[in-house]
Amino acid sequence: MSKEHLRADVRIRNKKAEYAFFLLERFTAGIVLAGTEIKSIRQGKAAIGDSYCYFNGGELFIKNMYVAEYTHGTYYNHEPRRERKLLLTKRELRKLSTKMKEKGLTIIPVQLFIDENGRAKLEIALSKGKKAYDKRESIKEKDLRRDMARTAD
Repeated sequence: MSKEHLRADVRIRNKKAEYAFFLLERFTAGIVLAGTEIKSIRQGKAAIGDSYCYFNGGELFIKNMYVAEYTHGTYYNHEPRRERKLLLTKRELRKLSTKMKEKGLTIIPVQLFIDENGRAKLEIALSKGKKAYDKRESIKEKDLRRDMARTAD
């Protein structure tokens, strides 16, 4: 298999993340995957819109991340919505766990991508939920940026 084949430009974004949350701090985490899962992700058949991260025994897991079953998989195929372990350094895990104890903070996935070495990575963010008026403000800013881009062209 060639390196060009491994470098598939896969970028699966969580579009709700920036709309519904203030993204305070971002981290890039590796994911523990089965063989058929990485093949599905390379085909772009995954979704992180409804998923979230949580701590269990000092380790970080992602719950509700959808990875479609691999079409050419046999009975070794994976379960589409299973919990997957995230790989971070001890320092990052410690920092996230102490911040999670603060009220109103959560860890959400922002983007799933394939790095230059062909490994699946997940960009996660420590975030705080927005109120309704904050969401309206985000919509206004987005509309203004869109209008500015139209007038610039």
